[in-house]
Amino acid sequence: MLASLNRTHRDVSVDRALTPLGFAESTSVGVEAPRASKVLPVARPTRHSLEGKGFEEAWAAFGRRDRAWDGRLVCAVRTTGIYCRPSCPARRPKRENVEFFADGAAARAAGYRACLRCLPDNVSREKVALDKAFAMLSASEDMVSLDRLAAEAGYSPHHFHRLFRRATGVTPAAYGRKLRARRAEAALDKNPRITDAIYDAGFSGPGRFYADAKGRLGMTPSAWRDGGKGETIAWATAPTSLGTMFLAATPKGICRLSFDEDETCLASRFPNARIVPGGAEMGDLVARTVAAVDAPQLPHDLPLDVRGTAFQEAVWRELSRIPPGETLSYAALAARAGRPNAMRAAGTACGQNRIAVLIPCHRARRGDGSPGGYAYGLARKAALLAVESGSG
Repeated sequence: MLASLNRTHRDVSVDRALTPLGFAESTSVGVEAPRASKVLPVARPTRHSLEGKGFEEAWAAFGRRDRAWDGRLVCAVRTTGIYCRPSCPARRPKRENVEFFADGAAARAAGYRACLRCLPDNVSREKVALDKAFAMLSASEDMVSLDRLAAEAGYSPHHFHRLFRRATGVTPAAYGRKLRARRAEAALDKNPRITDAIYDAGFSGPGRFYADAKGRLGMTPSAWRDGGKGETIAWATAPTSLGTMFLAATPKGICRLSFDEDETCLASRFPNARIVPGGAEMGDLVARTVAAVDAPQLPHDLPLDVRGTAFQEAVWRELSRIPPGETLSYAALAARAGRPNAMRAAGTACGQNRIAVLIPCHRARRGDGSPGGYAYGLARKAALLAVESGSG
């Protein structure tokens, strides 16, 4: 009798330890609990669970702890009954024990509970905080301090700085400077008088406007407004393994690298600039650029003079972080640049890249794995990736 009670008590204890959250359990000693054939949350196919190619992309992001995927989905682990962010620092489970859901609500409906380490349900709070910060930076003429941004968002300055940089790829100060620079450029394009442009852009006076424009436009505000009037852009062509390269540079650095083009491509943006053939002083820059084009898998330190929106520059930065020979979808690029739903805008940013190879937009592809487009032909795109991967 005693042996029977001991065995029964042991069975109840074991069953209680393994029964998942939300399942009924028996606690009466002396009554043997029924043995469940599966005692942990079982994957129940729902319309929220990812399958096929969507699962493959999510699994890859989960494996590399990709923070850009936080907020896009959650990963649920059957053996623990817990769901996490893709970037959760915990040890990775076996593939067969994982399923993905669109959000925490779908995972909870399937019987899972939130991870106490990565707090996946806090992602929505982070998004609200970032949206507040973006609105403050867009609306303010003056630079907004980190302390003020953090206080408005409800975080400590150190925590918010990390959160903002993780989401956008730049610091709050750099993001604010880019917004102000874009206002300056747009105002100069629309207004014939610089004084009108200054006030239309929201600046309190010329001093602050010129301080912002200096070093960011690459030329004086009047030269930018006048289509490069008074500025010099030197150009050259050279043979490469990809065909004839066209290279243009300002005193700051390379502003155009393309193929099958000539100097007329510069006239549309800077019709009043002095566009001249590069002399001997440009020889070293041309030689170094040819070497970079012929060996795209190697890092380079060539000076670049690029201008784009904050999002475009974030996309270009993320392109440069893709390992040579590998590719990333436009959707993943958008997420890494801080705007997960801006897949089309990420594709547009790649298309507006004016410096081929050095800003490697050839590493971008469609979500279905196909190569997508390339301004200089898919044959060149394939050749670049082949050289980078060592198969070309």
